[in-house]
Amino acid sequence: MTWSLVLGIVSGTIMYGAPLLYATLGEVVGQRAGMVNLGLEGILLVGASVGLAASVVTGSPWAGIAAAGIAGCLFNLVYAFLVVSRKANQLASGLALMFLGTGLSAMIGKAYIGRGITGLARYQVPGISSLPGITRTMFSYDLLVYLAAPVAVVVWWLIFRTRWGLGLRAVGESPSAAFAAGRRVSWAEYQAAMFCGLMSGIAGAHLSVALARTWTEGMTGGRGFIAVALVIFSKWHPLRAIVGALVFGGAVTVGLQLQASGSTISPFVLNMIPYVLTLGILLIWGGARRLVAPAALGRVYFGEE
Repeated sequence: MTWSLVLGIVSGTIMYGAPLLYATLGEVVGQRAGMVNLGLEGILLVGASVGLAASVVTGSPWAGIAAAGIAGCLFNLVYAFLVVSRKANQLASGLALMFLGTGLSAMIGKAYIGRGITGLARYQVPGISSLPGITRTMFSYDLLVYLAAPVAVVVWWLIFRTRWGLGLRAVGESPSAAFAAGRRVSWAEYQAAMFCGLMSGIAGAHLSVALARTWTEGMTGGRGFIAVALVIFSKWHPLRAIVGALVFGGAVTVGLQLQASGSTISPFVLNMIPYVLTLGILLIWGGARRLVAPAALGRVYFGEE
């Protein structure tokens, strides 16, 4: 393995890990409130299609990012209404949201298939280009990549260092106790769902507006399900999610770099790497003794009726 290939993998790991981190942080907050959302894939697709469409219409990629965040937030309210207000099964509601998002994104993005945009501007860390083996495109990222880790720190602070976060964790551990302490359980769940939708919408738009800079149907490639696996990998902790996002971002990058270098390994096998890694993580961490999910995760709470 050449030095340039190693640098390319490291550079790509950071770039492809960023959108996964945003989606994972949203799901961490949602699951801390006791909600498992398997519809992340649908939210990512809606965010990607709306972000690209808004970027084309307005001529501003940042307007596309903002529109995608709002769209993701509003779209996830469908899930929140089903599971919080109507007390529907969370897993079934999440899958329904995924299928709805897949169809809706295809309809929104139909007019923009293959249409390229300028996308978000990229900036290289000052002075890094002078290092040996570093090319102009290596370690050159848009602002969303640079903000990913700081956002994770902010989410950690909100969850573990604020009264809002304490109430959120209380709802995820024991909604009846939280209600007895004066917390509005349904409002906390709605807030968590909106935040999850916001972050997932931004993650989807980052894929279309900043990375691919175009729209194709199903372009998220299962990243919503990988984000759910990353929540388990991170043990529901925002800072550990950074490591998880880099691991899976690295898995994606290895496959791409090997294909670009003319590897004889089948591209279908290389494309399987992130998903095989996902299964491995679930097998290993799923049986870990110290893996303790929020006690009320996936349960329906009827106490406020």
